Amino acid sequence: MPRQEQKVTVDGHRLTLTNLDKTLYPETGTTKGEVLDYFARVAEPFIRHARDRIATRKRWVDGVGTAEEPGQVFFEKDLPDSAPSWIPSRAIRHSTGSKRYPLVNDLATLTYLAQMASLEIHVPQWTVRSGAKDPGTISSDSRHPDRMVFDLDPGPGRGLADCVEVAQLVRELLDGMGLDVFPVTSGSKGVHLYAPLDETATSQEISDVAHELARSLEADHKDLIVSAMKKTLRQNRVLIDWSQNSAAKTTVAPYSLRGRLAPTVAAPRTWPEFDDPTTVEQLRFEEVLDRLDNDGDLLEPLTEATGGSVEAPQEPERDRLEIYRSKRDPKHTSEPIPDRHGTSGRDLSFVIQEHHASSLHWDFRLEHEGVLVSWALPKGPPTDPKHNRLAVQTEDHPLEYADFEGRIPKGQYGAGEVSIWDAGTCEVEKWEDGHEIIAVLHGRKDGGLGGVRRFALFNTGEHGPNKDPEKNWMIHLITGRESKSDQTSKSATGQDGGPRASDIQPMLARIGDLGSVRREAEDWAFEMKWDGIRALATVRAASGDSPGGVVLTSRNGKDMTQTYPELAELADCVDSDCVLDGEIVALGPGSRPDFGRLQRRMGLSRTADVERERRRTPVHLMVFDVLEAGEDSLLRVPYVDRRQRLGGPRVRGREHPCPGSLRGKH
Repeated sequence: MPRQEQKVTVDGHRLTLTNLDKTLYPETGTTKGEVLDYFARVAEPFIRHARDRIATRKRWVDGVGTAEEPGQVFFEKDLPDSAPSWIPSRAIRHSTGSKRYPLVNDLATLTYLAQMASLEIHVPQWTVRSGAKDPGTISSDSRHPDRMVFDLDPGPGRGLADCVEVAQLVRELLDGMGLDVFPVTSGSKGVHLYAPLDETATSQEISDVAHELARSLEADHKDLIVSAMKKTLRQNRVLIDWSQNSAAKTTVAPYSLRGRLAPTVAAPRTWPEFDDPTTVEQLRFEEVLDRLDNDGDLLEPLTEATGGSVEAPQEPERDRLEIYRSKRDPKHTSEPIPDRHGTSGRDLSFVIQEHHASSLHWDFRLEHEGVLVSWALPKGPPTDPKHNRLAVQTEDHPLEYADFEGRIPKGQYGAGEVSIWDAGTCEVEKWEDGHEIIAVLHGRKDGGLGGVRRFALFNTGEHGPNKDPEKNWMIHLITGRESKSDQTSKSATGQDGGPRASDIQPMLARIGDLGSVRREAEDWAFEMKWDGIRALATVRAASGDSPGGVVLTSRNGKDMTQTYPELAELADCVDSDCVLDGEIVALGPGSRPDFGRLQRRMGLSRTADVERERRRTPVHLMVFDVLEAGEDSLLRVPYVDRRQRLGGPRVRGREHPCPGSLRGKH
């Protein structure tokens, strides 16, 4: 790959890094590639102090320029529509409307922002975890900061040494209040001071206290300090800017670069460094990296003092409808706008809607993890396997949208007439977020699909003007009308008349009637609805030097062994070769099967993706039938006898079920 462009995978997300040789700091020759490398190396402490704080950005797309010709800076608050959908974000409602801000909670997001030449990243003193659950629905005065900040800014005639002197005075005052104080040279002209808080006070209350403290220091040091914002009063004084404690204000994040002539950084410092103010200088990014290697994160105690975790806390469940809601006004559209996304069960749905907007297109939506993951198809679903069609991924839609038909008013997002072209249920055979999806759609008899269709969607990763690699997909028609699951399940036989394990397919449920169950209750057996995915496990028992082996096959005949490697322990749980019928499940709260959690694992094939999700979402195999044991076929053996055999020594040489992933029902 040329130096100018590199495709990378960060936290499981694909990113294309471009113009790596572009000079962003002409006076030092610092390139965009070096900026990306810096942010990657400081990601851990940067994220620690920026986590769950909405981020505004200052971008220098063409570099910071020179003293004679400064570069143009773009100030960004909300995320553009072209931003990847996986970026964690929070929509905040302002008087001018709702804006969606990124949360720099992971390296992938930080890398994306750096790729966009966001040299400066600014954050508030409160987090989206503090105060109310959703800051976008409450007044700004109700946000509860977990730290107080003072920005010491030298006016004309004063410099950094004077800011250090004022910092000592602020520290003395806050020490008397029982607050620890942590200094940061701002990377610009002055000093930032942080003090941890317990989140019991509102931003307005903290701002009022900070204002009073600044005025108190100004009264005692009138020749050195000013607390008013008027520029005419700042001559030969240091401004104690207390206003950044306001809920609406932000401060450059610790470890952020600055858009100065040199690549300086908002760098944590020690108080002993401030003993001689004349020796203190702003630090460049190379120096900050060396200090991190030698001393670690000097600001880490601030996180501990505020009750935060040094390690990244458990990521809260992402609200997948934030983008959807931010684009719609419930007062002007009849589209469904629920407060949260839903929960998917085992039976998944799809809908394809004909949408007469500014241009005619078809909205292709598949249910996944409680939402309808959506693509716009300019020419509709493909009708010929030889010709793929463009699919542009759009924001996730609520499950309720599967029933939506009607007119979206003019002036609203997506204005135009919407009608259901086809809808029904779908079977997901493969789901790799951002990469590939294979699904079988069971449409209406009179629907646009004309019955059952099997489609593959795959990300093209195309780049160029007005192209977003995350959103550019193609859709492919794989087969004709029937999916594998629609074919009749038959047990093939070998030369000896017995079944071959590779040919066995699981029994499937069919519609019955409650009356027969009541009349013939003694002839029925009942199994819990495990809410997972059906699997046949062909197990070769471990013995001696042989580790044994396991092959997992889906109800559609798909090999799932690579996707669920932890189930290889089945080979240690049996005393003879066997074929087991069961259900792969992921357990949620209270050890209950949770199909939504299992979807995180379904369809993964790349080793790195599987291992990442395996640590996050382990799976179990709930075994409820044995079809072969040793050399014996049990297909013609009564069900009650098979259940007894399942718990017997020919399958498992233990009195109790094997611990771990093999869980039998007796």
